[in-house]
Amino acid sequence: MKTWMLFVLLTVITWGAYVPTIHHGQVSIGKDAADKGPLRAFLFVGIAYFVVAGAVLVGMLAAKLEPWSFRAEGVKFSFIAGILGAVGALGIVFAFKYGGKPAVVPPMVFAGAPIMSTIVAMLWHKPTKPVSPMFFIGIVVAAIGTAMVLRFKPS
Repeated sequence: MKTWMLFVLLTVITWGAYVPTIHHGQVSIGKDAADKGPLRAFLFVGIAYFVVAGAVLVGMLAAKLEPWSFRAEGVKFSFIAGILGAVGALGIVFAFKYGGKPAVVPPMVFAGAPIMSTIVAMLWHKPTKPVSPMFFIGIVVAAIGTAMVLRFKPS
């Protein structure tokens, strides 16, 4: 297995566990079961991002595996990516706050997000050849797969 694929697997496992974990955090953060705290839970997600990013960067700098230089364009787009990630996480938090369930929200998010990501990447990096009709069939199959997961989810 190629090294990059291990990091993809790491992301699949951790992001797959993220949604049910944040749901559990927001329903159990208050003084009792009625005191749900989606935004309080979201605060700790943000703190965790900061701690992990800082620790990894410091470690990589100390090991001389990462240079200490920042170009403005990279900073700008990385910050925008952080905002997009935070707003997406906030969307999950609010989905739960307003009635979404852990068996329903993740299939919708994790089926739709890769499609959106591919479309944005195609807009950013224009395809050099016409897009295959199989791409569009794949989008339909992903939607059907999501619908099947939701329809036949364990109760």
